[in-house]
Amino acid sequence: MSNRLANKVAFITGGNSGIGLATAKAFAAEGANVVILARTQAKVDQAVAQIGKNAMGVVGDVADLPSLRKAFEQVKNVYGRLDIVFANAGVAPATPLIETGAEQLDRVFDVNFKGAFFTVQYALPLLAPEASVVLVGSCISEMGTAGYSAYAASKAAVRSLARTLTPDLYEIGARINVLSPGPIDTPALSNGGLTDEQVQATNEAFGNMLPAGRVGQPEEMAAVAVFLASSESSFMRGADVQADGGMNQIRLPRAS
Repeated sequence: MSNRLANKVAFITGGNSGIGLATAKAFAAEGANVVILARTQAKVDQAVAQIGKNAMGVVGDVADLPSLRKAFEQVKNVYGRLDIVFANAGVAPATPLIETGAEQLDRVFDVNFKGAFFTVQYALPLLAPEASVVLVGSCISEMGTAGYSAYAASKAAVRSLARTLTPDLYEIGARINVLSPGPIDTPALSNGGLTDEQVQATNEAFGNMLPAGRVGQPEEMAAVAVFLASSESSFMRGADVQADGGMNQIRLPRAS
């Protein structure tokens, strides 16, 4: 590793699994002090043990704003600043139009959109000059996908945040961008209610339609996150980096 994030302080929501955990490991390997947010102490402890050196965990939920605010207070007490914020926590349940109620819709937006918005708001007083904020979006925000309208709309709102919050962060010398993954092999599908067999079938279907020929790995998203967090992306503001295996870029012809 090249220590691209040496002595930086990074805060990661949803840092106990999938893209969040892979990114926490990558940040730490690049020299950052990493603070992860997870919903239970058991998840925090397990993730911190995997990340290793320079890792700290706090318990909280981005949909529970008092606990989220408390997490930032803990960061302030320990480090006094933040150089990197990686707003990764999200949920991706199926939301068929005819079957989705207000409670389920609220949950999707509370986590995916409000969670990202207030993560940035609460981080603002701690952001150092030249700090980098990275929001995790999704390539699905630009697609019409049956059964996932709430998730897609919430991620479209996240993408908008990177543009609309850019002037706010400009005032303190910080910047904000979006990382929009394509289909990634994470626990998101199983957490959304799919069985192991359904997850495998879904990943195979995506692999057949993607120019990359497979679904992505969390570590591949973490590599992009390191770029966005580092000075290598210093000229980027309000951008959306689509690491999607070509999903939104190319349509492969159907096999005959």
